Amino acid sequence: MYFFTNGMTIFVPPNLFPRLMEEFSLNAGEISRSMSITFLGSAFMAPLVGTLIDRLGVLIVIRVGLVVLGICFACYPFVTSLEQIYVLHGCFALGLVLCGLMPNVVLLSQWFVRYRGAVIGLLASASSLAGGVLPLAISPLVLDPEYGWRWGYGSLAAVFIVFALLPGMFWLKASPADVGQDPDGLEGSRITKDSEKDGVPFGIAIRTVTIWALALSSACLWYSFNAMNNQAPIFFEQEAGLTPANATLLYSIIFWCALAGKFTFGALSDIFAKQRIMLLTAILLFIGCCLVFDLGDNGLELVKDQGRLTLFAVVFGLGYGGVFTMIQLVCVEVFGQRDLGKILGIIIFLDSLGAALGTTLTSHFKTTSGSYLMPFVAVATVAFVAIIGVLLIRPVPVPESNGIIENAGKADD
Repeated sequence: MYFFTNGMTIFVPPNLFPRLMEEFSLNAGEISRSMSITFLGSAFMAPLVGTLIDRLGVLIVIRVGLVVLGICFACYPFVTSLEQIYVLHGCFALGLVLCGLMPNVVLLSQWFVRYRGAVIGLLASASSLAGGVLPLAISPLVLDPEYGWRWGYGSLAAVFIVFALLPGMFWLKASPADVGQDPDGLEGSRITKDSEKDGVPFGIAIRTVTIWALALSSACLWYSFNAMNNQAPIFFEQEAGLTPANATLLYSIIFWCALAGKFTFGALSDIFAKQRIMLLTAILLFIGCCLVFDLGDNGLELVKDQGRLTLFAVVFGLGYGGVFTMIQLVCVEVFGQRDLGKILGIIIFLDSLGAALGTTLTSHFKTTSGSYLMPFVAVATVAFVAIIGVLLIRPVPVPESNGIIENAGKADD
């Protein structure tokens, strides 16, 4: 399910940007604004949806989101103007925040405890798998003059209905108790209403340095990897001079490596302190961002050699996959499940703003300067700021009156 929701809203459209630019005579800034609309919309709706998850239940929220996205995906191949693209990307925002990362993290946190890191890493891996598979899967249709991008995206819309919408509506369960099972890690006992409330109250969490340090680092990380992910297809073709087929292949390598990073670092976080794993992955992302640069006769310049760009795709993809997973895991680890929907709503509000700024500013700077050099320097700088934010994350003590635990972040001590 998450494979399709994230893949078709966040990763497939940027891969189609060069084709949309050709058909509608657009520049990079105009078409990239569509993704900014998606992330800005998600940002402002995330806190409200987080509250709805805590009040109405995660299953209802996810199912409404699946219906919204199903309608949007079916309409996307029929757009005839840039304005219609913008409207659909605004609707993508609603569907994505209802059935995307936040509700799925809440859902899986109810099902798994002992191996939560590996499981949420697996969930996040589905998103990268989509980025690696879906553009390649529809590439023969997209690059065929007889069919084009409309048939390519339309074929994915049909697959979404069969393999995501229908299973989500009829087979998805809210908790292990619904099927007579125990949560993984709570051996020999059913999860209770009291155990569902374990963690830091929202009123306390919002006053800690940790939530804002996590939000800052998350926003900076999303700025960095979203800017790269959205602009990479244009950069590969228009500035690095790769063919559309090679650009698509290189774009897919980023997500194949992100797939490995998400699951690997998620599993490692079940063994080692999650905050330390997040720091490691943030550093890896920063190194990846720096690999697009080279020192030439005229100073700093962008790499155009396909071999060097492949190295960038591998390292950047691993770092991107790792931080994507660790943001969610550190949040659950530090604050617990008591008000997880509201807390994730704040985190996702700010990281979605970061994602929107990453797309908007990077494409704007490219349009005004004519090159991706300075925009990518800005991306690397923001990635470095994220490392500083991660270093400020600390465990949050829980009041004794809750009678639950002494420290929600004790695993990171």
